[in-house]
Amino acid sequence: MVKTLYISDLDGTLLTSEQRISERSLEIISSLTDKGMIFSYATARSIVTARKVTEGLVVRHPVIVYNGAFILNNDTGERLLKNIYTPEEAEDIYRTLSGFGISPLVYSIIDDREKFSYMPSRLTRGMGDFLDSRKGDPRHRPISEDSDMLTGEIFYFSCIDEAGSMGEAYEALKDRFHCIYGADIYSGDQWLEILPITATKANAVRQLKEYLGCERLVVLGDGINDISMFKAADECYAVANADPSLKEIADGIIGSNNEDGAAEFLSKHFSENTH
Repeated sequence: MVKTLYISDLDGTLLTSEQRISERSLEIISSLTDKGMIFSYATARSIVTARKVTEGLVVRHPVIVYNGAFILNNDTGERLLKNIYTPEEAEDIYRTLSGFGISPLVYSIIDDREKFSYMPSRLTRGMGDFLDSRKGDPRHRPISEDSDMLTGEIFYFSCIDEAGSMGEAYEALKDRFHCIYGADIYSGDQWLEILPITATKANAVRQLKEYLGCERLVVLGDGINDISMFKAADECYAVANADPSLKEIADGIIGSNNEDGAAEFLSKHFSENTH
């Protein structure tokens, strides 16, 4: 039997439109992992918010978070791999965003803890909504001075606003960094995410495949941030609700995120390839 790693995106793929995993999907994946399926997920979320929406999901292997910035031990949160900026790169990005009048959320590791820094006086409506959805999150780090924004090991910039200058900032940065620009699938707000050039789902899934000693990689997704992961996989499948650009490069289209499409596919594929 070929040792296969199965990777699913979360939002829009394994999660329903209500940002949860259905009981049916939880049952299917639990049964499959009991039978030996090597399963994990790759998400744009942090481990903090990923754990909230995957409660009850059996994942016995490392997980990929922040679009490939980290590979983590799912039980302990230990960082098995991290992709961070050099201080010069972080300063370059912050200076460029400031030039376009954009104040980002800056994610960093400070004293071995993840934090996101922001200036409350410069929050956009979208950023305010995002922060409100994370009340009580220990990563909150409100500050008042620009000089404090780039504290620690920086690994991720997130900007939430209407289009306008964010599109210009994307054009200015996309050739030097891993940039993801598009509308959030839940709120519709425009997001610009900027990561180190090495922080991609593609790099992370390759590294995890090697780490686990797997021979094949099968991935599932729905969004443009899954494109690199699809290109790195041996097989790739888009849910029915996926972005058209992802469907174009997929090996097949499976059921939607609200129809247990990912779990049903995993059950069928794993069964067909273990007999």
